[in-house]
Amino acid sequence: MNDSTIRLAKRVSEMMPCSRAEADKYIAGGWISVDGVVVEEAGARVADEQDVVIHPEATLVELTPVTILFHKPAGYSAGADADAEPALNLLTQENLLLAEHGKQRFLKRHLANLTLTSPLEAKASGLVVFTQDFRVARKLVDEGARVEQEFVVEVKGTIREGGLALLNHGLTFNGKEIPPMKVSWQNETRLRFALKGVKPGQLMHMCRLVGLSIVSTKRLRIGRVPMASLAPGQWRYLHDYERF
Repeated sequence: MNDSTIRLAKRVSEMMPCSRAEADKYIAGGWISVDGVVVEEAGARVADEQDVVIHPEATLVELTPVTILFHKPAGYSAGADADAEPALNLLTQENLLLAEHGKQRFLKRHLANLTLTSPLEAKASGLVVFTQDFRVARKLVDEGARVEQEFVVEVKGTIREGGLALLNHGLTFNGKEIPPMKVSWQNETRLRFALKGVKPGQLMHMCRLVGLSIVSTKRLRIGRVPMASLAPGQWRYLHDYERF
C-alpha cells in the first residue's frame, strides 16, 4: 500500500464535511470524480496532488433503479441461446446513445443486478429490455403474457392459400392453440406480427406451417415502448415518462 495515499472517503468527508459513512455513499452514488474521472469504489485511494471534485448536485438520496432499452444485434444471446455470446457484453458506456439518455448519469452500477425481461433468440435482432426496477420486471416478466410485442419478419417462399388468415389465428405451437394476433404484409417479403406471449421459436414455427421460411426477425416494440432510433448494439435508459 502506498503510504502517500489516503482513502477517497476521508478526503470527501473533509471536503463536504460529512461522516466517512456518508462519504462512502456519495462515492457509490457516482458523485465524486478524481482527475476528471468518476470513481464509484468506496475503497478507492487518492494522493494529495490528485484533483477531487464533488458534483454540485450530490445527494444521499437512494439512487433510482434503471431500465435499459437495448438493440440486440443478431448473433448475440439474450436468454434463449446459451451458446452465443451474451448480449450483456455489449452494455458498455461506449455503446450508450447519449442523445437519448437525457439527465440520467451513466454509472457502472447501472450495469449490475440487471434482470432480462424479454428473451430473444440469437438469430433475431431488435429491442431487449434489462431492468433493476422490480415494477418493470413484474410488468414484463410476471405479467408479460399480457404485453403486446411487435416484430418485422423477413421471409422467403410462397405462402399457402389462406396462410395469412392462419397466421392471424388457427395454428398451434407445442400442441396448444396460438391465441389470435395481428399479422399483415408490409411488402412482398416482409410480415408484421403484433402478438402477446410469444415463445422462442414460435414465429419460425408459424411461418413454416404456412410455407414460409424466415430470413431475419427484428423486434420493434414491447408494450408501448418502441426501439426507435437505436442502432444495432446501442442502448439507452428508459425515460421517466415512458411506460410499457
